[in-house]
Amino acid sequence: MNLSEPCRSAAESVLTPKGAQEFKAYLQKQPGLSLHWEKPATNEPEEEELAERSLSEEEIAAAVEAWARGPAALPERWQPPSPVLPVEGRRNVLITSALPYVNNVPHLGNIIGCVLSADVFARYCRLRNWNTLYVCGTDEYGTATETKALEEGLTPQQICDKYNAIHAQIYRWFDISFDYFGRTTTPHQTTIAQDIFRRLLERGMLLTDTVDQLRCERCQRFLADRFVEGTCPFCNYEEARGDQCDKCGKLINAVELKKPQCKMCKDSPVVKSSQHLFLDLPKLEGSLEKWLAQSWATGDWTANSRFITRSWIRDGLKPRCITRDLKWGTPVPLDGFRDKVFYVWFDAPIGYLSITANYTDQWERWWKNPQQVQLYNFMAKDNVPFHSVVFPCTLLGAEDNYTLVNHLVATEYLNYEDGKFSKSRGVGVFGDMAQDTGIPADIWRFYLLFLRPEGQDSAFSWTDLMLKNNAELLNNLGNFVNRAGMFVCKFFGGRVPPMELGTDDKRLLAHVTLELRQYNQLLEKVRIRDALRCILSISRYGNQYIQVNEPWKRIKGHDADRARAGTVTGVAVNIASLISVMLQPYMPSVSATIQHQLCVPQACNVLTDTFLCLLPPGHHIGTVSPLFQKLENEQIETLRKRFGGGQAHAARMASADVTPPGPGGGAGLAGDPPRAKELAEEVAKQADHVRQLKASKAEKGQIDAEVAKLLELKKLLALAEGKTPEPPAPKGKKRK
Repeated sequence: MNLSEPCRSAAESVLTPKGAQEFKAYLQKQPGLSLHWEKPATNEPEEEELAERSLSEEEIAAAVEAWARGPAALPERWQPPSPVLPVEGRRNVLITSALPYVNNVPHLGNIIGCVLSADVFARYCRLRNWNTLYVCGTDEYGTATETKALEEGLTPQQICDKYNAIHAQIYRWFDISFDYFGRTTTPHQTTIAQDIFRRLLERGMLLTDTVDQLRCERCQRFLADRFVEGTCPFCNYEEARGDQCDKCGKLINAVELKKPQCKMCKDSPVVKSSQHLFLDLPKLEGSLEKWLAQSWATGDWTANSRFITRSWIRDGLKPRCITRDLKWGTPVPLDGFRDKVFYVWFDAPIGYLSITANYTDQWERWWKNPQQVQLYNFMAKDNVPFHSVVFPCTLLGAEDNYTLVNHLVATEYLNYEDGKFSKSRGVGVFGDMAQDTGIPADIWRFYLLFLRPEGQDSAFSWTDLMLKNNAELLNNLGNFVNRAGMFVCKFFGGRVPPMELGTDDKRLLAHVTLELRQYNQLLEKVRIRDALRCILSISRYGNQYIQVNEPWKRIKGHDADRARAGTVTGVAVNIASLISVMLQPYMPSVSATIQHQLCVPQACNVLTDTFLCLLPPGHHIGTVSPLFQKLENEQIETLRKRFGGGQAHAARMASADVTPPGPGGGAGLAGDPPRAKELAEEVAKQADHVRQLKASKAEKGQIDAEVAKLLELKKLLALAEGKTPEPPAPKGKKRK
């Protein structure tokens, strides 16, 4: 079936023991999806026996019976009310994706970790006729926004307005189907956050304490946790943030960091004291553990979200500060603290509620209704503790019947080629750049979902993007759908021909039904990447079916052959119709194009566990054309260099106009004055950076790496000035 090992194990985990056994037998027979439509000649009787057992007669008969029922067997498409509100007796699904920071542009890793994954699931829920609301918005308060405003010479509100619009435009281009995309800088945010705060205060869930904070004297401000970096006190990771270490995952108070640095100016901050309010997590620990036990028993939490949560509560919870000495934030409504605002990680998750309140004044029907609502949170793994511990404790402590997360879905990290995304270094593709590559949004969606980091980190690769587009989309899925439609147009006047199912056709229906059921089982468990493989497996079945039966040859034969060509064509175009529905959560534009070409009725956009004949004999289809274009190596190499940051820049400089040395050995280099000026500034900045590292007594390896960068920049500067680069200076005296 050409499934990866994770997909195999995932499929087995969601099947019954009997189903898992049958599925394993089926996989053993079809490891490469090479279907034997006629019984193969073999000297291995065990293999013949396995082939007989891979599908039971009952499964085949059930698939044929379902097929014959046709579109009339589909349930009526659910049309939710406007605004979407919970409905008694229906499955009510509330979906959130982690609120992106407003002060930056999301890169591909941000997009797949949050909004795109949630979008696939939201679209799938709608196909299943579940009453679904998907909300998100920009997280706009905090030091990060204040700092960005200073950088750009704007007010914090202007920064929020600017970047909220940028985020919204990016998500529109990626075809993210929010029911509402909002923001946290609203009156509803203030009202709801302050109400939760007062309820916590009234119930004795808050503490007061003096906090030692890091203050940067050069920047004249207290530093938010994420604007301090240093060495982790637990694992000695050198790039730990002031709130959490990305390497070991432990919580950190910024003052505990070794060798802390202000991320803005690289100065060493000083420690200052201030009074703050704390959420009394130890008092809430019992309620949290009781709720977690119930949520884990009934919900679908990813393995990493469970592990991270356990690691937080394993050694006992500690009070968590919920206020900050800032101006840009939700004001604290308590005497003695009115000059402070709520800490962003107390305030931001409340944004889910306030964004819903901006969508509908009946927001409490979603957020104070745990009996009727199933809540799914989507995020990257670094956000897990705040959604699994801090925010649930906040809502449990408020004691107002809040809806708590039932299913916490966290991804690992998506890296870029061999490193990390970096906007400042021009490394990686960011949301506002993807649309300028000439590659359609649905191709980006497909590739990001194909390598979605579900169980471990994965890496974006330009070469792999090209291969997946050309092999999986162009040659597999696109080729099958196009051939199925073209045969209808070319051989049968654009109308689906009559079908007389034989043994091989019936077995095919059963195989496709098995893939459809596996697709549903995986997506119900939010195994988004693995479910995508089921669609590709179905198209492989279809290609093999067409290739073995050769309808283009049979159409020229006797009546029986022509009838056979009609059956194969009719079954194939119905498989293409099913693919168009299954593909909708992943590639909505391509799905719509297939449905337009095949004239698939809108009523067919409902998913069940059965493969139905949706396009009956006589159904008229439209004009069929190719769905995908080949990505060429030259095009991909150009994009790789464009988004390669410093490496791409070095490549451009290496290809600069350099004439050979003259007869006397002197340089005869063609200079580039504008580039020389630009490089001179870069050399000066890098030299200053090296001096700062040495002054702060940084690690030798880090200094050596930055010195190497400096020397390389000097070489490029010499070339741009029309000079011959100087050879490396001799090393100094060796230490005794």
